[in-house]
Amino acid sequence: MRHSAPSASRLRRQRRAGATQPSDAAGDDRARGPAGPHRAGGPWRLRGRQLPYGIVISCLVLALLWMWQGSENVRGGTLAVAGILLAAALARLALPEGRAGMLASRRRLADVAVLAALGTGLLVAGLVLPVQP
Repeated sequence: MRHSAPSASRLRRQRRAGATQPSDAAGDDRARGPAGPHRAGGPWRLRGRQLPYGIVISCLVLALLWMWQGSENVRGGTLAVAGILLAAALARLALPEGRAGMLASRRRLADVAVLAALGTGLLVAGLVLPVQP
């Protein structure tokens, strides 16, 4: 038995993707608009809405490379990663749902809580970590 109304999760997915319902029963693809992986630029192009995620990942990679350079950089790198995670939590809190990109994997408060907890834990660990000679 089919219900006449779509489920709430399906409606959320359609709103996020910007898709509309097909105009006829055959599923006219032209009615769907620009949603989907076949947009100009391909599916892997870094679009404007993925920019915050790209910045966070790039900064994390740079901090990890800095830590990898030597044992004297571990404390600074740990503090850098903590700062990046806290900045990502602030970005997730401040950005609207459509602009957060892949930073938005769960509900807003859950994402902010996880990023803030990880950032705070690494901040404490970086401050407690002894300085290498």
